[in-house]
Amino acid sequence: MNGWRPTAALGRALVLGSLGLALALVAGEPGLVVLAAPFVVLAAVALVHRPGTTPTVAAALDHRSLPEGQGTTSRLTLTRVEDVEYVARSAARPPHLALRPSHGQVGRLLGADGPPVVEIGAQRWGIRMAGEEKVALYAPWAGFRCGPLHLPADPLRVLPTTAPYDSRAEAPQPLGLVGANRSQRPGAGTELADIRPFQAGDRLRRINWRVSLRTGDLHVVSTRAEEDTGVLLVVDALADQGVSEGVTGAASSMDLTVRAASAIAEHHVRRGDRVALRVVGRGAEQVGYGAGARHLRRLRDRLATLRVGELPEAETLTLGVTGGAVVIVLSPMLAPSVGTIVATLVRRGVSVLVVDTLPPGAAPAVAEGADPKVAALAWRMRLIERSVVLDRLGSLGCPVVPWHGPGTLDDVLRRLARRARMPRVVSR
Repeated sequence: MNGWRPTAALGRALVLGSLGLALALVAGEPGLVVLAAPFVVLAAVALVHRPGTTPTVAAALDHRSLPEGQGTTSRLTLTRVEDVEYVARSAARPPHLALRPSHGQVGRLLGADGPPVVEIGAQRWGIRMAGEEKVALYAPWAGFRCGPLHLPADPLRVLPTTAPYDSRAEAPQPLGLVGANRSQRPGAGTELADIRPFQAGDRLRRINWRVSLRTGDLHVVSTRAEEDTGVLLVVDALADQGVSEGVTGAASSMDLTVRAASAIAEHHVRRGDRVALRVVGRGAEQVGYGAGARHLRRLRDRLATLRVGELPEAETLTLGVTGGAVVIVLSPMLAPSVGTIVATLVRRGVSVLVVDTLPPGAAPAVAEGADPKVAALAWRMRLIERSVVLDRLGSLGCPVVPWHGPGTLDDVLRRLARRARMPRVVSR
């Protein structure tokens, strides 16, 4: 509703003032003039301050992208406000967004502090439509109102928060250039590999004088190279199990998956490793191998915009596993297709680790009209099938660990590194 319109207060003042004066003239009662005088004065002052210009209103967020648990501010931009005295805002409250004030309604006189603001807090990762509201402007003495004006929502990209995670374990089969992982090949590193006889081209600073004096021949210390590795994160976005209560409440399976993927990606990027992302789901989002802070931001942006749903039947998933890469699958392991992908990679000899992200006590939502007992029975049967899949993956040599933050992958990566040094038979 654009333009200025008389308010109900102005209409009441005109009606009561006119009625009081008319009755005073008809009945000859001066007291009625005294009673009607305030309404007449209020209506006259409001009509004197009748607005002559139509203002324009726009809203903008201070930030278009922010992590979970943090907030931003929605601010109004007003032009041609010479006739505006009071500003009122009523903001909508979308899911997983918190407002201050909590009811989303705020008003203030337009003065040196400017129009009132609404603070918005992001409670869950994803694309949230924030800032949808209605704004009303009032002229002096509340005689005329402009609005309520509808302001559309703006997309707010909420990045997954980085869960506290750190790991001191090395990659099982590093195959790259320069990094922090101990390689199997000799090179100019710091990890002792062997003491061997001196050969042409060896550096003099590598000579081990104690062994050389004892044997009578020059011996040098050989070390292992330190290389980076490729880490492929496979995220299961086929379905979301459990209830999500935001960053401060209970987490669903997708919450655990996305936050764990963000934490693992940040850890390996800081170590100098190359990280890639593949999403098993409706959107089939993917990010190629890369390193650095800009690449980490790309990964987190992609995690924030992934779509949950079944993968189209006509679409095939290409993981693009490179030599020496470690594949980390983050999944509640309820879809047969994910188990098939993991088993195929293990049989190819790829180092695969499954992070179980099914929250404790998770249960699917019961459809309207469905029997709760039948739904509970079907869920128990699905959990039994899931346990069978996990046992079979364990028999193939694929470790499955639940996500619990720091140290989740340390022991498993050390075992994979020891197994990588042993001879094995790989099926093609």
